Amino acid sequence: MPDRRRAFLLAAIVIGLLALVPLLDQVFLTRLFTRIAIYGLAALSLDLILGVTGLVSFGHAAFFGIGAYVVAIAAQHGLGEALVVWPIAVLSAALLALLIGALSLRTRGVAFIMITLAFAQMVYFLISSLRQYGADDGLRIVARSTVLGRDVLADHAAFHLVVILLLGVATVALLRLLDTPFGLTLRGIRQNERRMQALGYPTGRHQLLAFVLGGGLAGLAGVLLANHTLYVSQQTLHWTTSVQLIVMVVLGGTGSLVGPLLGAAALLFAEDVLSAYTQHWQVVLGPLLVLVVLFARQGLAGWIGLQTR
Repeated sequence: MPDRRRAFLLAAIVIGLLALVPLLDQVFLTRLFTRIAIYGLAALSLDLILGVTGLVSFGHAAFFGIGAYVVAIAAQHGLGEALVVWPIAVLSAALLALLIGALSLRTRGVAFIMITLAFAQMVYFLISSLRQYGADDGLRIVARSTVLGRDVLADHAAFHLVVILLLGVATVALLRLLDTPFGLTLRGIRQNERRMQALGYPTGRHQLLAFVLGGGLAGLAGVLLANHTLYVSQQTLHWTTSVQLIVMVVLGGTGSLVGPLLGAAALLFAEDVLSAYTQHWQVVLGPLLVLVVLFARQGLAGWIGLQTR
């Protein structure tokens, strides 16, 4: 089976299984898998930048957090219509990515990593200083966003299905993107940027567009997270959240656009199970991640035979 068809099939199986979770009629499981799907979307958005384009960004949490905070701030002012607030949140994250990307992409390597990290921390401290929006205490949301004035997302199962639908659309769209001239150019840039420049491709523009697309998708994930938890805090914007997303991408398999879903599921499942036995679950999880990196260098997606490059 061609690798792209295998990726579509795997994505369909994973997303299909997630969609069936509400049938179990267990609120805890529904909420757990909703969280996995949301972080899977965030990791998917990072994989477009990290795995496909080859840009190691430590500032992805800024886009994730901005999407969440736009929803929370809008709700604070009595605006909770999803058809209005959600596009504004995604656009805000995309515009922030445009600003950060336009400056950061002037550099490469460690300099690029440090600049994206610096910008993310600037956003983190800016949000932390806004006392009217909770500052260090975060911001609570009274209710989930409405759709045409109706509380259709208040039900956990309904909200879960909306999250799965958006995850499915984003996954299929990005997988299709890889087969377009734009997607093929991004892969070429990842393999050899100088050669692509010599062939006449405007590599900087392609990288910036990928950075903005990834930022917008991360903003959408932030929107869903805020509605899921009904609470946002500046921790969502912290660089450790970026690291968590990077771990999900690497664990699942970079460049596959399906691996991040597996990585998010594996990491959050491991966190949930291990935390039930010990509050020092990171001590156990760390060596497990090291073993995966050593013996499954292409991540979980590569381990099951899916090409990740």
